[in-house]
Amino acid sequence: MPGEISPTAGPANPAGPANPAPGLRASHADRDRVAELLRVAAGEGRLTADELDERLEAALSARTVGELAELTVDLPPVSLFGGGAVAEVAKDVVRIDQKWTTLKRTGRWVVPRRLGLCLEWSDVTLDFTQAVITQDTLRIDLDMRGKTLTLITGPGIVVDADALALEFGRVRNRQTRDAATPVTLRVELVGRKSFGRIVVRPPRRPAGRWIGRGHTALPTGD
Repeated sequence: MPGEISPTAGPANPAGPANPAPGLRASHADRDRVAELLRVAAGEGRLTADELDERLEAALSARTVGELAELTVDLPPVSLFGGGAVAEVAKDVVRIDQKWTTLKRTGRWVVPRRLGLCLEWSDVTLDFTQAVITQDTLRIDLDMRGKTLTLITGPGIVVDADALALEFGRVRNRQTRDAATPVTLRVELVGRKSFGRIVVRPPRRPAGRWIGRGHTALPTGD
């Protein structure tokens, strides 16, 4: 999600070398990152539903990064531009309560010690491949109806769904475990998943990686 936003002092050094200039034109990715931050803040109770709707509308129509930064000036310090958190300190509990939306945690983000997901008909993706992991266990308290929860794992990350109750839902686990690789993070799924599914998978391979693995390239002809 580097311009640091302070809840009291506003954007830190907005024109400094580590931050985009406030007048710089915002990209679609910039707007999406701020929208995601706002949704998480609302899930944590920092914004009301009306405030969330108002700020989301402003974020999607913002023309510059300065306009986007103003929308998060009263939220906890995070990095809006560059994909990482400023303070790599794991929160004890993060709770997200959303309906009819799409949530993603990708790139460099700090994994909390406990995550509560109360969701209705919302797709959620948690990508742990570049995440900052400061503890060996993440408990996800799940109350999710419909759609898909996708967990993208890397070496040493395992997912345990034994304590999860499924109602007209299923778990599709594509992760492979190398016994020689020590477990660095155990993700424990607890609670209920009704309808929809949970997908656990490794990162997707870049296009073209399959060539030379038992496949023959097409002849080019003369």
